[in-house]
Amino acid sequence: MDKLNRRDFLKLAALASAGTIIPNALLNLSAVNARKSGALPNVIIIVFDAMSARNMSIYGYPRNTTPNFERFAKRANVYHSHYSTGNYTTPGTASLLTGMYPWTHRAINHGAPVASGLIKQNIFSALGEEYNRYAFGQNAWANIFLDQFSADIDRHVPMRSFGAISPWVSGSILNDATLGYETFDRFLFSKNDPPGSLLFGLAERLYGFNQYKQVKSKDYPSGLPEVVTAPFYYRLDELFDGLQSLCAEFKPPYFSYLHLYPPHEPYKPTREYSKHFMDDFAPPVKLEHSLVTSPDSEKRLNGGRLSYDRFIANLDAEFGRLLDTFETLGIFENSYVILTSDHGDMFERGQRGHSTPLLYDPVVHSPLLISAPGKQSRTDIFSPTNSVDLVPTLLNLAGHKIPDWCEGNILPGLGGKEDFERNTFSMDAKENSSFAALKKATIAMRKGKYKMLYYTGYEEKDSFELYDLENDLEEMHNLYVVSDSLSKTLTGELLGQLQIANKRF
Repeated sequence: MDKLNRRDFLKLAALASAGTIIPNALLNLSAVNARKSGALPNVIIIVFDAMSARNMSIYGYPRNTTPNFERFAKRANVYHSHYSTGNYTTPGTASLLTGMYPWTHRAINHGAPVASGLIKQNIFSALGEEYNRYAFGQNAWANIFLDQFSADIDRHVPMRSFGAISPWVSGSILNDATLGYETFDRFLFSKNDPPGSLLFGLAERLYGFNQYKQVKSKDYPSGLPEVVTAPFYYRLDELFDGLQSLCAEFKPPYFSYLHLYPPHEPYKPTREYSKHFMDDFAPPVKLEHSLVTSPDSEKRLNGGRLSYDRFIANLDAEFGRLLDTFETLGIFENSYVILTSDHGDMFERGQRGHSTPLLYDPVVHSPLLISAPGKQSRTDIFSPTNSVDLVPTLLNLAGHKIPDWCEGNILPGLGGKEDFERNTFSMDAKENSSFAALKKATIAMRKGKYKMLYYTGYEEKDSFELYDLENDLEEMHNLYVVSDSLSKTLTGELLGQLQIANKRF
């Protein structure tokens, strides 16, 4: 096994500036040495669906929503300017698993898969059989990708594991409950839309009501949390009990991807958290956006935000129990533990949730916290990063060559360098064909302290917005017309990237 001798150390010390080069060099060397010795690092990725960094106290939110995330942060890198590639599950999750932007992996429509020719270009395949590869997706749309990549996953834990309660026929009589719901329940019965069969629709509604009535718990005053993409109900405590048991079964070296549904709506905390935050917090009022078709009132937006914050706090408490288990099992001593999200939710400009063409920070500014083996201190990193960075970073840490299909960079603090001038992107194109050039889309570009938004195909004329996030975190002062020179430069960079993405079409 190669060792870092005194001469090498002095060379690195001479090159180091502000204490950043030495840790990165040591990480790179340890990755190579781990590869040679066969001591591959374990990895646990936990994705919290629809968790916005903007509603987490660890990132400065005034309500104390995430004390246990802050406890975890004491041993982690905390990334303050981390962005998802999309504003809902499909594009954001696909990018987390492939290291590619949505315009490349083409999972841009609701419930869409990654392009068929790219199925082998994923983190499970790239890490290879040296790892024991585990996956759990509680969201049906996340499971679409796990099913696509199943040939490279050693154990795919079923979506309805860990105490799921299903009042739907397919949940109890069909082996593939997701497929059953899509082809059977949704067609004949349908939960929200007029069902294909009024007779069977009424029958299953009665069946479902009776089933749910039997399991409705008194400690959830608004009803049990629900996975609406499947659908089924669950309890937060039983979900995390199951995760604790699952993590105890991991056989090293392991890579595990755990995609949890909470705090995705509907936001239904336990009784203990349903009265949290009875405060006078008043977020700034923002004008309704022209692309919001059915705007909610400010009262409804603030009510939704309050429920969301309470559900996050409830989730954080359960996550605290999982931290205790990790400490008991010694996971922090030999594993990278990664916390992030696929997108966020917003409660502003008339928009509640994330079913929107908008890409303001609440829906794309994601948490990212990474604990390295044995790390005992907190490191804060402020340069812009993106969900496409996760795959190349993990491959580098495992001593693998980064394939040319990865579109991200190695994360700073884990072998990469802080780069405040790089461009990172988010996009929404759910109304655009995945087989055609992007003609109807919203694209956000983050560069340094600036963020540009581009809307094309929605109205007669394309439009741009430009914000200085360092001085205008709430994105309320559009500088696009005011900063003419800067606007022209950033417009050229954004449209240039879009032209490259559309070139194949």
